[in-house]
Amino acid sequence: MSTPLHSRHKPSRLIGSDKETGLNMLAQTLKNTLTTLGLASVGTAALVGAHHLGRKQYNSQARLTDYRDGLRQALGKVTAAAPIVIPSDAPAKLVQSQARLNNSSVTWISGVAELTTSEFAVVGLNAAREIVWQSAMPERVHDLLIQPLASKALQAPHVAVMGRRPSEWFWILDAHSGEVVHSIKAQTDRHFYGHACYSLQGDLLYVTENNTADFSGRIGIYEVASGYKKIAEYASHGIGPHEIVMHPDGESLLIANGGIKTERASREELNLDSMQPSLVYLNRHTGQLLQQVFPAHNQMSVRHLAMHDNGSVIIGIQFQGERHLSVPMVLTHRRGEPKFTELQIAKDDSKGWHRFHHYIASVAVDSKHNLACATSPIGGCAAVFDLSTGIMIGDTPLADCAGVTTWPSQTQYQATQQILSGLPLFLVSDGQGYLSSIGVDQAAYPQSIWVEKKHQSYAFDNHLTTLGTVDS
Repeated sequence: MSTPLHSRHKPSRLIGSDKETGLNMLAQTLKNTLTTLGLASVGTAALVGAHHLGRKQYNSQARLTDYRDGLRQALGKVTAAAPIVIPSDAPAKLVQSQARLNNSSVTWISGVAELTTSEFAVVGLNAAREIVWQSAMPERVHDLLIQPLASKALQAPHVAVMGRRPSEWFWILDAHSGEVVHSIKAQTDRHFYGHACYSLQGDLLYVTENNTADFSGRIGIYEVASGYKKIAEYASHGIGPHEIVMHPDGESLLIANGGIKTERASREELNLDSMQPSLVYLNRHTGQLLQQVFPAHNQMSVRHLAMHDNGSVIIGIQFQGERHLSVPMVLTHRRGEPKFTELQIAKDDSKGWHRFHHYIASVAVDSKHNLACATSPIGGCAAVFDLSTGIMIGDTPLADCAGVTTWPSQTQYQATQQILSGLPLFLVSDGQGYLSSIGVDQAAYPQSIWVEKKHQSYAFDNHLTTLGTVDS
């Protein structure tokens, strides 16, 4: 029961029993308030404690102080500049106005969740790792693909935003503004598996799909000129196709068949004992199977791919077998080779492949420096590999990290602290809101990696993609 406004503001007018009644009401209000605060504090402490115990299972370096530090950073960010959340039905001019307001260029694009409300969006980031634009999404998104432009026309490329598998939707955004240009719904008996790739000419989009009737993997082909109308589909020659990339020759597709049958509503994995993952090469014009390669263990789910300019592909594995087994989590392959090549970790490294907890979320390759980066949110780390030697240079603890992409060489780097060991080569995003620059100290022997972080008030999702620089 709340105290009347006139009683709170004019206590001197209360006399006799009225005064006693007023004091009793104030006391009761205070008691109720303290009780509510106490219960809320106990509940919050219990939730934090339970969550922390869960984190410790996957990240031995997790600390309770992480919650305090994260809260301080989030509050400071909100106080400094609260993000503008744009509803999905906002007019195009509203979305464009934010891009103009930031007066910046888009360098990277990522899916995010707002930390306080868990609403989903896609954001464009500039070279300073600041938000240029954001566009609200009706569901959680996964991969984001940049449309190549055959000419240097002034038009902005499209960004294909894939719903998290299994999803019935993907969306096409304008890279300048973040405006949603098209919303594409899956055909009957199909749903999308979170990844796609454009042809090098930018006229076709190839999408990994699932036939819900028999679980067979499909590759849907969508024509840009007709507003992303589906014009054909190919067999993926496997179950659970996940990431798909275009070969540098522009003629062949590479498909990571994860091998897992997934029940749509629950995401339950139905065939872990009998799964058969593979890497597939397809002729993009005819769908002809050019080559299929199987990993050494049938539970090494082939999930994520990164294409090197030299025609080799970097492969991220998610192992579905016994937890005590140590299996290579990052592989390479070049068409024509009979089997995968396993990257290596130094024999005197006590953590070995176990540091990744059998889970690679994303891989990226820097073709110029012949380096690859792999992330593991469960392992709480990102690692850099030297592709010339095939050996891991080093890793760094990054809690809940998943997205990784390259740092464009032409992009000016502005560090918050002076770094003397070279320019950054990779950008890693995580669910705690950090965008971490990762570089290699070439002068050190043996070589080592360095990290420099910047925080945003978002939880970054699984994938991060490089646009280059597009003026807004």
